[in-house]
Amino acid sequence: MNKKFLLLLALLIGIYLTGEIAEARVKLENVCQVHGQKELRLTGIGLVYGLNGTGDGGDMAPTIRALAAAMNNLNNPVFDPRELRDTKNVAIVIIEATVPANMLQKGQKIDCYIGSQLGAKSLRGGKLLVSPLQSVDQRDQRLIATASGGVITEDQTNPLRGRIPNGVIMELDLVNDPLYASNVIREENGVKIMSLLLDEAHSSYSASNEIARVVNDEFAFRTNGQKIARAASPGVIDVVMPKQYAVNNDDVGFISDILQISIDAPYTKAKVIVNSRTKVVIVTSEVEISPALITHPNLEVAIQPTNALTSGSAGRFVDLREAQTSQSTAKLDQLVSALKQLRVPPEGIIEVLRELSKTGKLHAIYEEY
Repeated sequence: MNKKFLLLLALLIGIYLTGEIAEARVKLENVCQVHGQKELRLTGIGLVYGLNGTGDGGDMAPTIRALAAAMNNLNNPVFDPRELRDTKNVAIVIIEATVPANMLQKGQKIDCYIGSQLGAKSLRGGKLLVSPLQSVDQRDQRLIATASGGVITEDQTNPLRGRIPNGVIMELDLVNDPLYASNVIREENGVKIMSLLLDEAHSSYSASNEIARVVNDEFAFRTNGQKIARAASPGVIDVVMPKQYAVNNDDVGFISDILQISIDAPYTKAKVIVNSRTKVVIVTSEVEISPALITHPNLEVAIQPTNALTSGSAGRFVDLREAQTSQSTAKLDQLVSALKQLRVPPEGIIEVLRELSKTGKLHAIYEEY
């Protein structure tokens, strides 16, 4: 065996024996966004053509009018809409696209999504005729982008919705547009300030306070110990721009340096998320349960301060004593694991979780949909 393999093996054995794993660290850009950045939603109406008899049909007046208008624009006027009464290979669709928060410049491309709104049976195999897109903000009536291209129906169970990869071409330069350019730096009392917004999953008083502390430590040398970050709320951290950035108008450099700071993975709230349709259950490692007795057909679960046993009428049992903590609580993932060992069906596990949440013995945010 080569030396690299032996070194890796020794490291893995050391981690296994000690049970210690280095704390995960994340960059601020992965848990925060800068206040002032906002995505832009674009919408439009268009025609999908080339369908194999699965379009809206000639009895759909809106589709016929739209097709007649499109033909007129292409110098092929339709004088009598009844000429199009047998049309079955076109469908009118709603188009949606999202411009990312950092905005785009003229000529850049993004995906768009389309959906049939009338009587079409399928959009599979169709192509979107060049269509204009506008902002959902009714104050702006400009043409912002155009959409066109072949439709991909990704969900085989729903052929009335599709995606067009790189189907949207920007017609305006939004990066410097006064209406949409991000105003991420503001001035207060002669100083420039940026605000970081923690994402919902990590937002808490402790997390925002820890981020402010780390930012202050990272910039302590450059600011002679002066604190520049302050936790304004569980989800907001205000950061004052140091003078060396301000005098050079280096907003981009300042934001970049802040977002590249690494912190210990922030504490997240304990959660149990249940999808009752797919029977998927997600349990975070922070979830705990208090002592309780749970009964289920052919199954009994006892969670006690000093001893926890799961047993069934058939004599099956799983020892849960290792799940106990000094606070006399058990980790929920241990209970779920035990239920799986006893071959409790997903529906039964969901019922147990639901009842634990109702009684207050489940110490977590419980979400079911």
